[in-house]
Amino acid sequence: MPVFDFNNSPVDSKEPECTYEVFYSNESETSAAHPILILGNRAGHLKHHSSGVFTNPIRRTAFEFKDGEENFSEDILQIDARFVSLLKWLGENHINVRLSGAVREDGYAVYKIREIAFGGGVKLSAEDGFLQFMIERLLSSDAPSEEIPDEDEEETGDSMKLTSIQSITDFITCAGRTLPDNIRLWARRNLAVARSHEVSAEERRHAQRALSIMMNIQWKGHYFEAIDPQEARRILDEELYGMEQVKQRIIETIIQINRTHTLPAYGLLLIGPAGTGKSQIAYAVARILKLPWTTLDMSSINDPEQLTGSSRIYANAKPGIIMDAFSVAGESNLVFIINELDKASSGKGNGNPADVLLTLLDNLGFTDNYIECMIPTVGVYPIATANDREQISAPLMSRFAVIEIPDYTEEEKKVIFSRYALPKVLKRIGMKENECILTSDGLDAVIDLHRDTSGIRDLEQAAEHIAANALYQIEVDHVDSVTFDGAMVRELLS
Repeated sequence: MPVFDFNNSPVDSKEPECTYEVFYSNESETSAAHPILILGNRAGHLKHHSSGVFTNPIRRTAFEFKDGEENFSEDILQIDARFVSLLKWLGENHINVRLSGAVREDGYAVYKIREIAFGGGVKLSAEDGFLQFMIERLLSSDAPSEEIPDEDEEETGDSMKLTSIQSITDFITCAGRTLPDNIRLWARRNLAVARSHEVSAEERRHAQRALSIMMNIQWKGHYFEAIDPQEARRILDEELYGMEQVKQRIIETIIQINRTHTLPAYGLLLIGPAGTGKSQIAYAVARILKLPWTTLDMSSINDPEQLTGSSRIYANAKPGIIMDAFSVAGESNLVFIINELDKASSGKGNGNPADVLLTLLDNLGFTDNYIECMIPTVGVYPIATANDREQISAPLMSRFAVIEIPDYTEEEKKVIFSRYALPKVLKRIGMKENECILTSDGLDAVIDLHRDTSGIRDLEQAAEHIAANALYQIEVDHVDSVTFDGAMVRELLS
């Protein structure tokens, strides 16, 4: 068996180098069964918690620690490939750490590493919590390619942001192998610019800002775990009444994801009258996919630069809305909810925003003018809404699977108003259902007054009006309950 050092390069087996085996894992949580690394434990000195340092892995791959007053050293036997660079960095910088692990037959399985400050140890980064941030990021990343070698208290790094040059440098060193190839190369180039004294301060500032944005995004792979269709159906039923054909189409999409473990080639385009729940459907799909979501309101975008960002040659340059969405979500897999797609073709002289959307929807990658790097979009699922399909260009239409959203029937509106809209308002304002009662002819009157309106937004406003009037009478007239019949509803809402 060949012997490897921490650079994954063969070394002379006659040298007293410690050997280890790299294993490849995509587990997002660590445990004794799925550890970060495994240490030898010949004499049984490693217990549940052990404090020490990783010796410089360029020369030796070992962990040195104390048990009582005696010093001990144990070989590193196995390492999760995602953590090779991190452990090398810990060793080179002599970071004092505390390991949590479990004793197994094959060694001491380490599933948690925490930095401790003693003995003059140097911080891995100027940012507190950097080590935990790194571990969480590495756990959420995909295992690096096997073919391309490269250079009990709970702690969390979730809230940390990489902003300083030092923390960005440390991150690239420790996590570079798990980043997409083009982003890793881009980061190194921009880091060189941010450190250079041969460029202007403005160029350095832009490079550092772009690095901070890109390195704070988790660049995930395109593999999607299977989704429970029954749970998906429960969410749809919770969010939407009726719409059986729409729900069927969404469940079909879920089953397709379960078969391929990738997102469908086409997003969803929901077309229907205003107020029929198109946005609500989009939010429900995001819940089902367990992805963060962001919205693009095309009615307020009239310049492509709003989407693509501005070039760094300008002092006030900044990323576009799409890049901002990735930054806010903090990861590359997300649902883009594109509202009012039928307004996307109304550019005002500087180009057409719809053309920018095409690059996002093709899943071939998106480039922001400020970032100057191709962003992988295979984990982006677009869901668009529109009222008028005639206003959508053929190229845009061809990027979506179209679902027509019909208006609600009168019977459906009755159920929605009596079972959902009115009870929801009463609960929100702290009223009991028996304090505001609607008779059957009162319900008929509500529906009749809104016969010519599409969707249910006007019905929801009617529920607000009725509940507010009942609350007023209870508080001012000191009655226990208010019952609305047809005549009262017409007098109130007409």
